[in-house]
Amino acid sequence: MTKHKEQNCHNTYTDWAVIETQFDPTQLHYKETVFTVGNGYLGTRGSFEEGYLGAMGATLIHGVYDDVPVVHTELANCPDWLPLVVIINGDRFRLDQGEILSYRRQLDVRRGVLSRDVRWRSESGYTVDIHLERFASLVDQHVLALRCQVTALNFEGKVEIQASINGYPDNQGVMHWEWLNQGDVTTDEGAHAAWIHLRTRNTGIELGMATRVTVSDANASVRVSGCQGYPSLAATFPVQSGQTVTLEKLVTVFTSREEKAPAQAAVDKIKQQPNYATLLSAQEAAWEEVWQSSDVVIEGDIKAQLAIRYNLFQLLISAPRHDDTVSIPAKTLSGFAYRGHVFWDTEIFIQPFLIFTQPDLARNLLTYRYHTLNGARRKAKDSGYKGAMFAWESAGTGDEVTPRWVPPADDSEELVRIWCGDRELHINTDVAYAVWQYWQATGDDAWMRDYGAELVLDTAVYWGSRVEWNPKQEHYEIREVIGTDEYHEHVSNNTFTNRMVQWHLEKALVVLDWLHKQYPEQAATLEGKLLVTLERQARWRDIISNIWIPYDPETGIIEQCEGFFKLEDINLADYEPRTKSMQTILGIEGASKRQVLKQPDVLMLLYLLRETPGIFSDLRTLQANWDYYAPRTDITYGSSLGPAIHAALASYLNQPEEAYERFMQAALVDLEDTRRNAKEGIHAASAGGVWQALVFGFAGIRINDTYPQAKPHLPKGWTRLKFKLQWRGEWYEFDLRSEEVKEELGQMEDNTNGKSAEHKPEIQGVIFDLDGVLTETAEYHYRGWQRLADEEGIPFNREANEAMRGLSRRDSLLLMLNGQSRTEEQLEEMMERKNRYYLEFIKDVSPADLLPGAVELLDELRAAGIKVGIGSASKNAQEVIQRLGISDRVDTISDGYSVTRSKPAPDLFLHAAEQLGLAPEHCVVVEDAASGVEAALAAGMLAVGLGPVERVGVAHVVLPSLEGVQWADLLAKLSHVERSVHVQVR
Repeated sequence: MTKHKEQNCHNTYTDWAVIETQFDPTQLHYKETVFTVGNGYLGTRGSFEEGYLGAMGATLIHGVYDDVPVVHTELANCPDWLPLVVIINGDRFRLDQGEILSYRRQLDVRRGVLSRDVRWRSESGYTVDIHLERFASLVDQHVLALRCQVTALNFEGKVEIQASINGYPDNQGVMHWEWLNQGDVTTDEGAHAAWIHLRTRNTGIELGMATRVTVSDANASVRVSGCQGYPSLAATFPVQSGQTVTLEKLVTVFTSREEKAPAQAAVDKIKQQPNYATLLSAQEAAWEEVWQSSDVVIEGDIKAQLAIRYNLFQLLISAPRHDDTVSIPAKTLSGFAYRGHVFWDTEIFIQPFLIFTQPDLARNLLTYRYHTLNGARRKAKDSGYKGAMFAWESAGTGDEVTPRWVPPADDSEELVRIWCGDRELHINTDVAYAVWQYWQATGDDAWMRDYGAELVLDTAVYWGSRVEWNPKQEHYEIREVIGTDEYHEHVSNNTFTNRMVQWHLEKALVVLDWLHKQYPEQAATLEGKLLVTLERQARWRDIISNIWIPYDPETGIIEQCEGFFKLEDINLADYEPRTKSMQTILGIEGASKRQVLKQPDVLMLLYLLRETPGIFSDLRTLQANWDYYAPRTDITYGSSLGPAIHAALASYLNQPEEAYERFMQAALVDLEDTRRNAKEGIHAASAGGVWQALVFGFAGIRINDTYPQAKPHLPKGWTRLKFKLQWRGEWYEFDLRSEEVKEELGQMEDNTNGKSAEHKPEIQGVIFDLDGVLTETAEYHYRGWQRLADEEGIPFNREANEAMRGLSRRDSLLLMLNGQSRTEEQLEEMMERKNRYYLEFIKDVSPADLLPGAVELLDELRAAGIKVGIGSASKNAQEVIQRLGISDRVDTISDGYSVTRSKPAPDLFLHAAEQLGLAPEHCVVVEDAASGVEAALAAGMLAVGLGPVERVGVAHVVLPSLEGVQWADLLAKLSHVERSVHVQVR
């Protein structure tokens, strides 16, 4: 399944970026989710600025709910700030018209910037380069920025760019906004701006949005256009061939949740904004600070490295930074599924990452639950119970918004009853669990006193009234519930629920005792407010001692719920291959009558209580229950919440292959659409689970009495795992190495307590040129240039081609022309024609075209924990690397698109070093061209030259080729080289 998706998702990965290399209209909706950007206030799906029929564009803002039938309330799709129409001499830029000559879309999670580069030829033959990039400011949550650069390649004429706000967004057909007003203003600097003022139809939330347009490098006229609900600013300007013009579109947005007059606030804010470059610089600095705490470094697995950063990025842009009355929905702010409702996903799957790396954000999310306590109390009261019962699906008020009936997924007319809002009660203990974890990790006594204690105690009051005494069996029990496994909806004594209730009541008594000792006045206040009487406390203790936990001490197996072992057994292998969930295959009733699980239930319990003393943290118990329940869990198409938990547990049980497979299954669920539902939005719980699998699973983090410690078991091929954790006000950095790397470095121990620093070798990265070093595509270049030369009647031969080695495409063409005059338009056309021929020739490139020794050296570098970059002047480097099959061995690719100046300028190698996160002096370059060696030396890097001395003799080390080269030997040679001395090896 995963292999199929890898072949068709058109993605490549670097350390920090996911790159789409081909426009595929069939993946429009899924990629809109993948390329979501945001800032903790709003999220904008990765739809295209020019707009396409059937697109599912959305900008969702925390807390902006509006009422709707069936699902009660949903996040309203807010006005679309993206619309940007580019018209080239009357031809409108669209990817479904004209011809796409090159295409690249990239989400740089390091900076939170989405960019796109397209070379496009219109139906009239006009060729342009269009560069688009956008971001949601992390510095100011009310600011959005978009930049469009248009370069005319083969024409002169007129370009028009229309920048608009679409005030008519919909939620898959449902309209939530009514128009109030709109207008335009001129800033003090003379820039034109337009604004719109809207209000939700039912909840009455007002929204104001303003946009400003500026044009540089052209004499542009800007006019206000559009219609009611669709204000636009149209910029028109002349262009010459080779000219690049930049348009900046800045947007500000406020709602009446923050400002009484949101439209005026948006207008005032847009007038104050600096230019795009200034905003981008601040954006980069803000993200650098965030990643200082939250980054995870993986060496030896580029796909896993990008995947973990991508998942964390999506969580970070959905966590509210300045608002503790909202929380992260199940699909973040990236899609319409689950209508923006908040589930247990936040507390159990997302919160651990935030608690240990961004505790302020974790506190905001927990305080949201405090603000929704009244809704939880209403639910408990309406159900006939005491205390507070949190909604299974929560929105703005905390009232239950789980739909009771929904239309069927198939063509049948019968509605489907949704029982989760009535019976999935473990949400109460999930909230208490997150409160406890936050308190233990941060030591935030003030928050616990003012907020957390009331959350824990009032939900405990609910359990005291919900738990029943069975006089016949003489134990307490909880009947008619749904556990974490939602394939079984009408069960009694679900072990996860019963044991977590027991845990919850234990902690409630601890919290109450703590309050009495530390804050007696607050203890008295809460006891009076919540009626936590001595009789009620006595009942809690009785429940703790006598609630039924169906556990067989002989086998160690825990029965998932009363009667589970009597259900019909199942062998999931009998149903393979499949692309549907077992509930879809068997039906709701069929699945409920069999021992098949949607997601971990008993195993989820053992995971959560892994550090709680007793049978539930015993390895024998875990192994017995893993052996029983893992084969019966629909881990592929059941719930996306399962794979990450299985990855962590498999890691505990020393099953590295299973752990890694489940980890990558979770990590790629959105990036590669492995469940075929990524179009609905980011799988937030899975994203949080990926971090937990990595930190608690692979790194083996456990908390002792005073600080976290690691017991690592890294996946095969991983040479390093590095991250930070916050524990009670101190930061602990863990830098874990594979056994092979530790042996090579002479390192006996990892810094498993997060405190000790470790020695780093001087050389930490190797940057390879591509042609003539890892593969030999010079023949394809020669054939392309020869065909062009023949068509143009220019003398050319292999000797002339050899002189082009290491040069950019433009410099190569100028060398071939040998002083012959050509216009810029002709030069662009000739370069494009040569590149088209080259691309035709390299379609047959495969791993067989790797030069001898290349793969072996790349593998040795991976094992040694050395980062690998590509520094190639070719603008086709990404495609060549992919065709060679070595993408997973390369950390970053710097190519002809990355810098303006080509070799022998050092820019390309400096860019590669920056992408690797290394200082130039810690890098070595492997080159086969004199210009490349010169560039490496100019960058302050060590240089290894491949080829004849007369060509690369100024390199520090000269080798005939990579054949037979071993890293240890090369490192020894380089380690004895003074940077001003060069060694030749023949």
